[in-house]
Amino acid sequence: MSTGTAASPHTSVSTHILDTSIGRPAAGVAVSLSARKGPGGEWVALGGSATDADGRCKDLPSLPEGTTHVRLDFETEAYFLGSPEVGKKQADAQQDAPANRDSGAPGVFFPEVAITFAVVAGEHYHVPLLLNPFGYSVYRGS
Repeated sequence: MSTGTAASPHTSVSTHILDTSIGRPAAGVAVSLSARKGPGGEWVALGGSATDADGRCKDLPSLPEGTTHVRLDFETEAYFLGSPEVGKKQADAQQDAPANRDSGAPGVFFPEVAITFAVVAGEHYHVPLLLNPFGYSVYRGS
């Protein structure tokens, strides 16, 4: 359990998404930002944005003073279902993924991605998402 220093209004968050299945930025993905004060605190929705043509989401709301944890929610289902190129790539991939095809799950495998991380006052956090129809990874960027 991390006790960390609470964030100040100068603490900021940005993100970008790269669709690794096509080697391009993922444009138009809705991203929402929530924050809480302390590990047991209630999550407060702060707002959101969408990724631009370069896959970047630069205009997320500022974090309120006292924030210790942040959650980014990426709405990936609409992205995968709405992009013909990605949709075709996903359909082709599913031909070779019988475990997913046979699961009976509707839609895409990851309809949303939620990333939760701890923050320290006064720092900037860039959290990129590397995404494909059957997996994702995330890291703290610069």
